[in-house]
Amino acid sequence: MEGLSNFFRSMSDSYGHFFSWHDVIATLSDPVSWGIIASLVLLEGLLSADNALVLAVMVKHLPKEQQKKALFYGILGAYLFRFLAIGLGTYLIKFTLVKVLGALYLFYIAYKGIFKGGGNEKVENKGASFWRTVLLVELMDIAFSIDSVIAAFGLSSEVWVLFMGGILGVLMMRGVAQIFLKLIEKFPELEQMAFLLIAIIAGKMLAGAFGYEMPHVIFFAVIIAVFVGTILYSAGRKQSEAKNEVRH
Repeated sequence: MEGLSNFFRSMSDSYGHFFSWHDVIATLSDPVSWGIIASLVLLEGLLSADNALVLAVMVKHLPKEQQKKALFYGILGAYLFRFLAIGLGTYLIKFTLVKVLGALYLFYIAYKGIFKGGGNEKVENKGASFWRTVLLVELMDIAFSIDSVIAAFGLSSEVWVLFMGGILGVLMMRGVAQIFLKLIEKFPELEQMAFLLIAIIAGKMLAGAFGYEMPHVIFFAVIIAVFVGTILYSAGRKQSEAKNEVRH
């Protein structure tokens, strides 16, 4: 009974952070927090750019007005899932085994994305009713969220840092997905770079499980170096291919 009581007390503390004005102010006033939030938004934007297209396909059989409503309800569901997952996760992530399992899962996701071309399958949803479509959009949003939520815990255990990263990430996916799609179209290697970032986050999480915390300055420097390096490499490769075409 004492163990159960401690569990509920810990869960109450975890969810209590959502309603703490002090935690909100601490997050908004900390440059490190904004750096982590920016990293989460970048990662989610790159990984989820095509997810917005999947959701658009799922609702395209509905009238225009109902399409917007279905996607809006999907956003609400995505936020609710993040609220529940982050509150539970801030309790579970304290356990070394959970960190190790989370890191191994992220390594698997990175391996699948880099070497096997793993991605989200395109889904058709012809003829479904409005509420059935909403349910399917909700389930798809949750499926899209799982990987990013686990990756987020590799960066931070602060509730409002994770939640703001998730909120902005979902808005980015729905609102400016086309920008990320064009960025990936221009620099195709960015898609694989996102999975490389997941591998780096997995390494950070695994190291943290055994007591080593990577300094934030080093982590952000690695993120920037990988992002800029990928763009330079992609641009150089395109120039090289263009020169070869001219010669031939």
